Amino acid sequence: MTGELTGHGRLPAAFLSPGTSSFTEFLSREAPDLLPAGRALPPGQAGDLAPHGTTIVALAFPGGVLLGGDRRATMGNLIASRDIEKVFSTDEYSAAGIAGTAGLAVEMVRLFRVELEHYEKIEGSPLSLDGKANRLSALIRGNLGMAMQGLAVVPLFVGYDLAHAGGRIFSYDVTGGRYEETGYHAVGSGSLFARGSLKKLYRPDLDETGAAMVALQALYDAADDDSATGGPDLTRRIFPILHVITAEGGHTLADDIVSDLADQVIAGRMGRPDGPVAPLAVRGGADSEGGAS
Repeated sequence: MTGELTGHGRLPAAFLSPGTSSFTEFLSREAPDLLPAGRALPPGQAGDLAPHGTTIVALAFPGGVLLGGDRRATMGNLIASRDIEKVFSTDEYSAAGIAGTAGLAVEMVRLFRVELEHYEKIEGSPLSLDGKANRLSALIRGNLGMAMQGLAVVPLFVGYDLAHAGGRIFSYDVTGGRYEETGYHAVGSGSLFARGSLKKLYRPDLDETGAAMVALQALYDAADDDSATGGPDLTRRIFPILHVITAEGGHTLADDIVSDLADQVIAGRMGRPDGPVAPLAVRGGADSEGGAS
């Protein structure tokens, strides 16, 4: 929406009258054609014509939450991109990772970011983390028509909840259904393999570095069995994006840190291609290592 000046040099009345704290509602009323779901598509399936992004993982640790994503986008049996970004900061204390139709997903996350900024400017305070998760749910629900034509968007949303002093993870389905996950979660075509890796390696007492290492191991396992998920690209030095959110706010781990951790993962896989083995708890209190990590 351009917000062009009127003949008298003033903004249109829609910009000057009191309105909703939801930018999406404002846009749907004043310029619905600018919303992703407001565009008409021809009949049939369009999913194979657009790049798709996978895989996203998230895990909570004491004092924060981590969100990570690989860098590959596919279009059918082709690699559409080797270095796409799928993890986005949505505000100081939240982030979203995208799976599904890449173009629509990126547009939805950008709209969601504006939605949060608009709310804070109108109301004078930020949304609660539950409120943010609900707003994203409404955006996904608005894309249901596109999803039925093969252009689904299924993000993974994380944030640090200042009210409860901890990281939280939210997953969604294509209808906008919202589900809070405990400990860890993964979405995308490689999520089955990533989730199995997370189940094996996740511990609730991980620190930030340990959480990053577990996320990289999970993404490596996903790439090992899912052709749509990209593993670490050593020749191009392309590695997953890892975003951490704590009480101090969010930050994306620097490339040199992620590359060092990825090099450690790859070095370990040279001796154990299937990855580290989780410790096996033995009844009676003793621990037996199921194999070298």
